[in-house]
Amino acid sequence: MTRRQLLAGLAAAPFANAAAAPRPVRLGGPIFLKSDDPAALAREHRRLGYSAAYCPAVQLAETEKIRATRDAFAAVNVVIAEVGAWKNMLDPDAATRKANVEYVTARLALADAIGARCCVDIAGSYNPKIWYGMHPRNLSQDFLDATVENARRVIDAVKPTHTRFTIEMMPWALPDTPDAYVKMIKAVDRPAFAVHLDVCNIVNSPARFYDNKGVIEECFRKLGPWIASCHAKDLAWIPEYNVHFAEVIPGRGEIDYATYLREVTKLPVDAPLMLEHLKTSEEYDEGRAYIQRVAAQTGVSFA
Repeated sequence: MTRRQLLAGLAAAPFANAAAAPRPVRLGGPIFLKSDDPAALAREHRRLGYSAAYCPAVQLAETEKIRATRDAFAAVNVVIAEVGAWKNMLDPDAATRKANVEYVTARLALADAIGARCCVDIAGSYNPKIWYGMHPRNLSQDFLDATVENARRVIDAVKPTHTRFTIEMMPWALPDTPDAYVKMIKAVDRPAFAVHLDVCNIVNSPARFYDNKGVIEECFRKLGPWIASCHAKDLAWIPEYNVHFAEVIPGRGEIDYATYLREVTKLPVDAPLMLEHLKTSEEYDEGRAYIQRVAAQTGVSFA
């Protein structure tokens, strides 16, 4: 190496390191402020240390409220992480199934209009009584084919330009592993189809519970290029004569948050990490504080 090459390499090194530096995490969660004012809602997220939010209550037809919400949240650097759909697109009843797919389509249109990172649903279930419940056909080729058709129908109807349509992995329905999700992504074959990652949803065996660090790393290794948003939960093993994992406040379970946070910082986009499924503001305060402590211990910062 010549002296000139050496000096050029040294000069470029800081920029190379900067490019490889972990990105800050966008943490978010529900808020309990009773207000219809988008600016007040946005400020409340920032007061709590959040830089990501669930979509506030707004209808697709409320174009002015959508614009005001989008602008107010952007003004304080809070992204809208997701618009939840949460309908069974595989309901056994044909009329219900049709209505559910139409609802999910409208929710994707809202997500695109408000600039959310994604619209999220689960694939659904063939269970006739519980919309997310267990059923033997939930792991079948028919289930995969129907979900691919539904995802294409929803995406092609909206043609989103600002958001992605995502499906969460589930313990007893496809996609139930990172490999199953990659297979689904390839089958859907739409750039607007992406991943909403909820690690707890696929920790469904003792082996995965004990090695949830490995499960987390596999998810990010295989799905990282498509991850649009993530959920923050925790799991505890309840002593019984059969396996029973219960969702608990982050910090009260065994999910490896140091690994989870580090992997989020490596993503090619700043995918939000959203607390969910807790009951009170105090529970969310506890979960948020735990994640912030783990982040401080592992050198992870927040946006």
